[in-house]
Amino acid sequence: MGSTAAAAVAQGTPSAAAARAVAPLVVFLGDSLTAGHGVAEDQAFPALLGASLAAAGHQVRVLNAGVSGDTTAGGSRRLEWLLSQEPAVVVVGLGANDGLRGLPLEQTEINLRAIVTRALDSGARVLLLGMLVPPNYGPEYAPAFAALFPRIAEDLEVPLVPFLLEGVGGRPDLNQGDGIHPTAEGHRIMARTLHPWLEAIVGGLPVVRGRD
Repeated sequence: MGSTAAAAVAQGTPSAAAARAVAPLVVFLGDSLTAGHGVAEDQAFPALLGASLAAAGHQVRVLNAGVSGDTTAGGSRRLEWLLSQEPAVVVVGLGANDGLRGLPLEQTEINLRAIVTRALDSGARVLLLGMLVPPNYGPEYAPAFAALFPRIAEDLEVPLVPFLLEGVGGRPDLNQGDGIHPTAEGHRIMARTLHPWLEAIVGGLPVVRGRD
């Protein structure tokens, strides 16, 4: 499955002569979990979050930049173009494929640190999504992988969702046949998990004034 790059925009219809309010852009940089592999575009958690934030009074534009199979290295290569869109928030949901492929943890951490730092330097706020790998990856690798995310979040002073798949991972009823990708109901749970974290960030964002 390729990338999902859909923007959900909620804003008024401006006149050509009048200033308009531009809703902040929230970019979700991730892999197939973010892209919504196996579910409809509007059922993936980024779209659901855009809707739930709007319902809570926070109008945002959502750009789903999830690419199936993407690693932290791939996300780093794509980041420059995404930052050129001037996002107010970057939600970083990468690392799962690094872990599932058993890639060197040192390089995964370097890549994630670079992504978060570059996003912060652009003026965006960052929300980091924690990941886990199954314990059968070994008594050393799995805990060391899990520890990457809180360490980066603490060092770079960004909020961390402890585990993106909390309440979903390992549950056959909430995952598709591959046991990896959540169902539509799984995505709804993920959106509920992320909502308070993201609302705390976007609630303090200014609305940009633009002109046609």
